[in-house]
Amino acid sequence: MSDRELIEAAYADLDRLPDAAEAVERTIARLDRGEVRVAEKIDGEWTVHLWVKEAITLYFRLRGLETMVAGPFEYHDKIPTKRNLAEAGIRVVPPGTVRYGAFLEPGVVVMPGYVNIGARVGAGTMVDTWATVGSCAQIGRHVHLSGGVGIGGVLEPPGARPVIIEDGAFIGSRCILVEGVVVEEGAVLGANTVVTASTPVIDVTGDEPVEYRGRVPARAVVIPGTRPKTFPAGTYQLPAALIIGRRSEATDEKTSLNDALRTFEVPV
Repeated sequence: MSDRELIEAAYADLDRLPDAAEAVERTIARLDRGEVRVAEKIDGEWTVHLWVKEAITLYFRLRGLETMVAGPFEYHDKIPTKRNLAEAGIRVVPPGTVRYGAFLEPGVVVMPGYVNIGARVGAGTMVDTWATVGSCAQIGRHVHLSGGVGIGGVLEPPGARPVIIEDGAFIGSRCILVEGVVVEEGAVLGANTVVTASTPVIDVTGDEPVEYRGRVPARAVVIPGTRPKTFPAGTYQLPAALIIGRRSEATDEKTSLNDALRTFEVPV
């Protein structure tokens, strides 16, 4: 049987986990090297590889707690930290942490933040101070995750899409992105924007509002907002995200970003 078949069988019947132990270990090692990934874009659509997420879940069952020491820091956990960072061309600033089973392309910088197992972070991306990249999240190339950004983990159920941030996006301070939302290429999110699967993302730039759920369109410039909803007890303002403009498709992406932040007065 292939590693995939062994993992799928063990996930369906835990009594078969001993037979799949080596397949699970191999799959997590391949995740760590970037040879497989939890989700990828195929023909323009994001596809989730269920069996890879199943392997991560089974890996937790196989591992026992152990004490690990890194300089002055002591950890007690099931999964070690990622190794050989210099060879991979990755910068991790103490006490930033990248867990084994996450893959970071060369040029990634992790300030004192956190990248969890199953996550993938593209080349040139900055994970700023206290930003967290949850399990299985897919972060594109040249993305900026500002201080305190929370990218939620989506490990179970296996078929659930992880949070996805596409290339060139800018995520402002203290933004929260959870429940498998997709932030498309080049989008800009102002500070404190929260997007969940049910958060209305409303384009208010035209004569009539246009609403999205679960995704932020490419190159959209977004800020936090509210909209009213009536309940038996009265009318209250519920959270929403407002698209207030579009980032230009300039050749120089840094110029495009700076222009968008200045033009739309977006807090970051």
